[in-house]
Amino acid sequence: MNKLLGTVLTSALTISLLAGCGTSTSNKKKVGIIQFMDHTSLNEIKDSFDKEMKTLGYDDKNIEYTFKNGQGDTNTCASIANDFAGKNFDCVMAIATPAAQAVAKLATKTPVVFSAVTDPVGAQLTSSLSKPDKNITGTSDEVQVDQIIDKALEINPNTKTIGMLYNKGEANSVTNIKKAKAYCAKKNIKVEEATIASVNEAQSAVNVLNSKCDAIFAPNDNTVASAMNVVSDACKKANKPLYVGADSMVKDGGFLSVGIDYKELGKETAKIVDKVLKGNKVENIPVKVFKTNLKIYVNTTTKDKLGIKLPESITSDSKYTEI
Repeated sequence: MNKLLGTVLTSALTISLLAGCGTSTSNKKKVGIIQFMDHTSLNEIKDSFDKEMKTLGYDDKNIEYTFKNGQGDTNTCASIANDFAGKNFDCVMAIATPAAQAVAKLATKTPVVFSAVTDPVGAQLTSSLSKPDKNITGTSDEVQVDQIIDKALEINPNTKTIGMLYNKGEANSVTNIKKAKAYCAKKNIKVEEATIASVNEAQSAVNVLNSKCDAIFAPNDNTVASAMNVVSDACKKANKPLYVGADSMVKDGGFLSVGIDYKELGKETAKIVDKVLKGNKVENIPVKVFKTNLKIYVNTTTKDKLGIKLPESITSDSKYTEI
């Protein structure tokens, strides 16, 4: 009888412990993360996001991440979104515009936080930056194209034609190119365009632009960013300055950019996810847009290869940053 009672008590204790473990697991927050593709800008965001989440107190004991990479394919992103739909996440974080657009449909049940979306309204992720209305918010990497073009003219006032390289399938790039063309028109600068749909088309496209233009501009375009080794080398061989929309693209061989630090973008995205996980309503979390305190990023190796001497107005600027 005592042996039977001992067995029953042991079984009861085991069940109790297992139940306790189940409760601990259920208390974990679940976050799905989708990244559009691999390149320096997006990888920096992800790495910075991970570090900031740890700083905010999240670890293996209280959070569970599911990370998927779309490999630059919108169909793959759509498949990932369908998979995420059945995961019962507390929040979904999306890196880059195509990834955010793919998971936007999940916002009917799950808050979505995006990172590196140039034009959230144009991408139909929200109708308002200050008061998000679709259960979607995040951080914007809006490119200040006017400031970049101004720097190009400051360095070479005789610039007459600027070539623009981008993927017209990316909403973020279309927005930036539209702004760049409008600003060039005000400055009486001719624009030549070359669009690419894949990395394999970058070489021939940039070569055509180099034959026609005084300088090249590429926004924070994911396809161009993935082909920076090819694009930057072609521009250096043609002795044409390559102005880009992201600091990471400067690191990868571009000449100059005016913009944000993508590590800061990752940090701010983590802070927004933290607010969502703590129960804050998305409509009360404005989209974070970086428009001030921007840095002037210059790749000194590229500068020397091009033989460009920067004016003192740029090098003496407190925001001047060499890479």
